Amino acid sequence: MWGGMTLFEQRITDDEIAAARERIAAGVSLRKAAAQIPCAPSTLSLRIKQAERAEADGRDRSSRSPESHAMSEARSTAQFEIVRREDFSDVTYLLEIRHPLMAKAARPGQFVIVMQHEHGERIPLTLADFDPDRGTVTLVVQAVGKTTTDMQQRCRVGTSLYALVGPMGIPSSIGHARKVVCVGGGLGVAPVYPQARAYKQSGAYVIGVIGFRSKELMFWEDEFRSVCDEFIVCTDDGSEGIKGLVTAGIEQAIAHHSDIDELVAIGPPVMMKGCAETTRPHAIRTIVSLNPVMVDGTGMCGGCRVKVGDRVKFACVDGPDFDGHAVDFDDLMARLRRFKPSETDALERWRESCRIRAEAEFRPEPAPLIGARPAADR
Repeated sequence: MWGGMTLFEQRITDDEIAAARERIAAGVSLRKAAAQIPCAPSTLSLRIKQAERAEADGRDRSSRSPESHAMSEARSTAQFEIVRREDFSDVTYLLEIRHPLMAKAARPGQFVIVMQHEHGERIPLTLADFDPDRGTVTLVVQAVGKTTTDMQQRCRVGTSLYALVGPMGIPSSIGHARKVVCVGGGLGVAPVYPQARAYKQSGAYVIGVIGFRSKELMFWEDEFRSVCDEFIVCTDDGSEGIKGLVTAGIEQAIAHHSDIDELVAIGPPVMMKGCAETTRPHAIRTIVSLNPVMVDGTGMCGGCRVKVGDRVKFACVDGPDFDGHAVDFDDLMARLRRFKPSETDALERWRESCRIRAEAEFRPEPAPLIGARPAADR
């Protein structure tokens, strides 16, 4: 099934729909017209409505002048215009997008669903920042799959996204914590920043812990320092701050502060699991933000389900924030690994299509044969 139709029903031709419309106009019932195709009456009704809508859209387009049509197209594509881009590394990049209504509605911890073009994949991305005054939202993206790699190549200042839906998910509960540790690992540094800022604005004492593989991959250090009372950097290779994982930074914070009320961690699942296990012996409330495989983002597909305690939750509508001590991280990581072969295959096929297009664009014109006459002389 797809969109309520079987694969057979999807193959109903436009001629069959047109004939069915004529029969219905002549007095044949919808059920009998559907039986002659054959297909379900509900499917025929849907396809007739789609055909009528397409005809109405065509009449509307033809009645408009080329100038008004161009202006309408420009307005629609400029709705999600990219106004700023910054590249942090060869795979990590920032996109600031104009969306005044979303910028006003967004809260820390929420996410959006992005589509680069009409036939593109829907991908969930946690908001890294939002500015109601500028009317923009900010996303930090890592090119790890087909869609994010394609976006890295195509999303430039002045271009637009096809769709940007949100803010989605339950906002983070800032509460009344007096001392908080905000932990970000790799790409997770970006979405934990709004939470650190919100805690600081609420009057909490904020300890920031960020982790990267090396100093060259670091970003937003100044932003974090501006909202943190203490700031700890961890790198895998020791090129900056503590040599080790973010758990080393958490242990340092716990050693110096016995009154930590809460810890928030965002990053890869294995990192968040390590954070939860580090705080568990100290009974520190630990919140993690989960970003599993997601399709619709509204709780209908069930693709983002996660085990939390003895219950199954949907990250899109029940989260994305959950109690880190209750999340079944092993099950979450197993589900993510299940889709890895498909993701790798999609990326390889995309790269191959890019290679073929590049070769076709730069293929030189064949040299004329010596002595060959022009076609007009033959």
